[in-house]
Amino acid sequence: MILEKKRKQRWNLEKMIPVLLFLTAALSVLTTIGIIFTLIFETFIFFEKVSIVEFFTSAKWLPFAATPSYGIMPLVVGTLKIAVIASIVAVPIGLATAIFLSEYASEKTRRIIKPILEVLAGIPTIVYGFFALTFVTPVLRDLFPFLEMFNALSPGIVVGIMIMPMIASLSEDALVSVPMSIREGAYALGATKLETTVKVVLPAAVSGIVSSIVLALSRAIGETMIVSVAGGSTPNVNMDVTSSIQTMTAYIVQVSSGDAGYGTTIYYSIYAVGMTLFAFTLIMNLLAQFISRRYREEY
Repeated sequence: MILEKKRKQRWNLEKMIPVLLFLTAALSVLTTIGIIFTLIFETFIFFEKVSIVEFFTSAKWLPFAATPSYGIMPLVVGTLKIAVIASIVAVPIGLATAIFLSEYASEKTRRIIKPILEVLAGIPTIVYGFFALTFVTPVLRDLFPFLEMFNALSPGIVVGIMIMPMIASLSEDALVSVPMSIREGAYALGATKLETTVKVVLPAAVSGIVSSIVLALSRAIGETMIVSVAGGSTPNVNMDVTSSIQTMTAYIVQVSSGDAGYGTTIYYSIYAVGMTLFAFTLIMNLLAQFISRRYREEY
């Protein structure tokens, strides 16, 4: 009788587990749908007040002016400046770190470096922001006196430092997944370790490496606190990295801090900017998935 009761309880538990897992997955999907619906709904309200043509073609973003202008191009340019500088910093260092950990480092060295990378990945972005403003910017101004206190270069470098562990970790996973038999085949043909790494292992892991870079860049595009603290709030369309800028995320922070009343055009503009940012990150993630599937090697 007791045995039958325990068997029944276990059977009920087994039936409940799939239901609980489904509800958890459904909650994630519904949350995503809710966010997208909110963005779309509020963005439509904004475009009832502002021309969509002006939004995507105008080169002036002056929402607080007496005659406001809502051309998102300056915010997009500021965001891309940060992403490009971050990629210049993060991609070579992150990829070199991944190659070292995967192909050259001893187990002892790997045990030391990996936790350091994890600590870098876990530092709050607001800390990175003040690090950029109070340390990196003064150092850069000693080297380049014409650099403004708020600029694109300093936060771009620090964003690169922030996303570097992501590139290093994901790229290392891709490199480690390459079978040892491929390396041994290259060695048997007389290739050196460097030749094997560059000409055999890297091409074999290219899908994972490129995906890690694309995902890291989408993280850089969506970065908020570093650019808000150290980048400034001057939207402009130029290639100058020494002057103040404003990114899409920094503008959202500025308005969300209470600079605009609820229901105003400026208030709804943060949803239009957020929708644009969402489109950017969605395209980056779809690109990463496409590259991963297109160039994946089967072993």
